[in-house]
Amino acid sequence: MNDIIIEHSKFAYEDIKGIESVFINNYPVVYILYNKSENKTRPKAYIGQTVHAHRRMKQHLEDKKRKQLTDTLLIGHAHFNQSATYNIETNLINYFIADEQFSLQNISQTTQTQMHNYYQKEYYNEELFENLWEALRVNGIAKSSTDVLKNKDIYKLSPFKELSQEQLELKQEILDFCRKNLSTKDHQVFVIHGEAGTGKSVVLSSLFNTIQELSKDKSSILYKTDNYLLVNHGEMIKTYQNIANSLPHLAKNRFEKPTTFVNKYTEKQADIVLVDEAHLLLSNKDAFNNFNYQNHLEEIIKRSKITIVIFDDKQVLRMKNHWDRDRLSEMLDGYQSHEYNLTNQFRMLASPEIIHWIDSFVQKQVLHLPANTENFDLRIMKSANELKEYIREANIMMGLSRIVSTFDYLHKKDGSTYYVDEEGLNMPWNTTDSSITWAERPETIDEVGSIYTVQGFDLNFVGVVLGPSVDYDEEKKELVIAVEKYKDTGAFSGGNRFSDINERNNHKEHIILNSINVLMKRGVYGLAIYAVNEKLRNKLLKLQEERDELNE
Repeated sequence: MNDIIIEHSKFAYEDIKGIESVFINNYPVVYILYNKSENKTRPKAYIGQTVHAHRRMKQHLEDKKRKQLTDTLLIGHAHFNQSATYNIETNLINYFIADEQFSLQNISQTTQTQMHNYYQKEYYNEELFENLWEALRVNGIAKSSTDVLKNKDIYKLSPFKELSQEQLELKQEILDFCRKNLSTKDHQVFVIHGEAGTGKSVVLSSLFNTIQELSKDKSSILYKTDNYLLVNHGEMIKTYQNIANSLPHLAKNRFEKPTTFVNKYTEKQADIVLVDEAHLLLSNKDAFNNFNYQNHLEEIIKRSKITIVIFDDKQVLRMKNHWDRDRLSEMLDGYQSHEYNLTNQFRMLASPEIIHWIDSFVQKQVLHLPANTENFDLRIMKSANELKEYIREANIMMGLSRIVSTFDYLHKKDGSTYYVDEEGLNMPWNTTDSSITWAERPETIDEVGSIYTVQGFDLNFVGVVLGPSVDYDEEKKELVIAVEKYKDTGAFSGGNRFSDINERNNHKEHIILNSINVLMKRGVYGLAIYAVNEKLRNKLLKLQEERDELNE
């Protein structure tokens, strides 16, 4: 920490001009401009980097937006270079958003560049940054540790997160699509396909922030555009709204549920509407949820000049969300549309063999267990207690580790407590009555989540309970699904459209398998599986023994 130079001064030119510390003036530096609010509103801050500190501070002092800032921190180091300071600036913005102490004045670069590798990047990105962050905590500028912050969803979905080359190209393509088609008379649709963990929501968060910034930019064709990001479930909308608290051009009322948006825009049209997880949109009338039309997506497109849609048919979890690629293509036939496929897996640090094993499992094939890797642990548990101990130890070690279950256990929204596997695991589940997302609440280490509490979110380690509906057929040598044992009755509502009972049951089975896919792909570093049914548990344990013997 002694190598880091931090100079504090008032945000006034005479004070800054007097700083002559070596490695501050005319060297690459990072800086933080901020104030200390004395009322209930969040104090404001601006984070930047420059090679000419005095000149840059003078420019900021002439900027009307910076008038309310009162203090300056200049951060230097003997070995800073511009790649390092740019990297540290980006990291500081992401951690400040997650720390939720300041409302930032930063805007993203319209043309964002991918962060490249540079000499000793790991040192600057990890060791030096950790020392800098601890120094900021000592100075009262930051509150939580980086270990805590990096596990928060608002950190993972920060619009300033570094994007891959594929993600950057997609973002730029969509921005060009919006600029080109904003003034056209026809409704335009851009569809992003991508399976769980391919970084769809990260792109969406970054994209929407930039669109909203451009809507305030008088020189942009998107100036004064009326834009929304539609989010299908409550846990995810909490994350986006919390991000909005920290950034200048995001407002909470720009994040809506699909039905709320449709009912609000009955006689007018928005400009650009982004739809997160469009595979969860209703495909039938649902009076219970105040949706009185026939198709969510069609109604959204009618109310938007441009609609940006994220879609994954492997995450369809309800029969009233009757979506697959064929039905999507059929519905889009009447519109001008463009499609893009995201392919790279970003969430799970698992090998391709482990990903293939999960993909095969949710197609009812129980294959030989692949070997674990240095970065990912796949294991089968003998008992519910073993699963609990494993996840609790993982949570102590890495944080953000939780148990989730297939929806094979009773749950009602009546304020009562319901339990998963009372004779084994015996833990309460599915609690969402909080402004904090389920997995980030410390007490949920003693609870069980469902697809409705974790879909779209990362966990470090996930323990998956395969309940009574999931078993193994020893004769057919495949997974067997007992749809009658699945307790998520809401998932099967709308199934009356299938006149053939076999077709109806096939769709129910497909929904259960999709839910298993969602649950098994939550963990970044590990997946632990406990099967309640003895036949399936014994089959998986035998495969684990064979794998371990082979590895020895």
